[in-house]
Amino acid sequence: MMRAGYTIKEGTAMSPEAFLPVALILGYLLGSIPFGLILTKLAGTEDLRSIGSGNIGATNVLRTGHKGLAAATLVLDALKGTLAVIIAGYYGGPNAAMLAGLGAFLGHLFPVWLNFQGGKGVAVYIGVLIGLFWPAAIVFCVVWLATALTTRYSSLAALVASFITPIFLWWFGHPALASLFAVLTLLLFYMHRENIARLQAGTEGKIGAK
Repeated sequence: MMRAGYTIKEGTAMSPEAFLPVALILGYLLGSIPFGLILTKLAGTEDLRSIGSGNIGATNVLRTGHKGLAAATLVLDALKGTLAVIIAGYYGGPNAAMLAGLGAFLGHLFPVWLNFQGGKGVAVYIGVLIGLFWPAAIVFCVVWLATALTTRYSSLAALVASFITPIFLWWFGHPALASLFAVLTLLLFYMHRENIARLQAGTEGKIGAK
């Protein structure tokens, strides 16, 4: 059966509606995998939570001096969002896919395994976009890159790109996705509240600055 771009697996024990809470939990569990922490521990670096901002995302991994680990963290954090969406969409359709995307984002921000202290969500945001509507992920990355090159503020680039994303989705006729990403954008802004304060004060670190 085809529905909104997803092939729903036939013969499953649950109806698509009954699968919705499962999709949210599945997304949360996948999103809560702390790849940054796992990779840095395997590499023998100091505890990621004790350096820089203390979060588990790729930006903080970069502060360990391991560019390869930072890149791997970025990719894996994005993929866990994409994977959650694809799996849930396959078994439960588009509504389940969106709930799984929300779950993955929440899992990354507030992982139960780490006392609900996670990352800031940019990579997972992109990964969920890839799974739900990949053209919007391209728009996000282009806006991020343009803003980062212009201002040299990584945090500002993420904020601008996430602000544009739900507007883009709504403009191109995806109101449900626009609503979802409006929520994710608000959460992303909340997680960047300290960066916003530093941007306002002119003390935010620039890309490449020592």
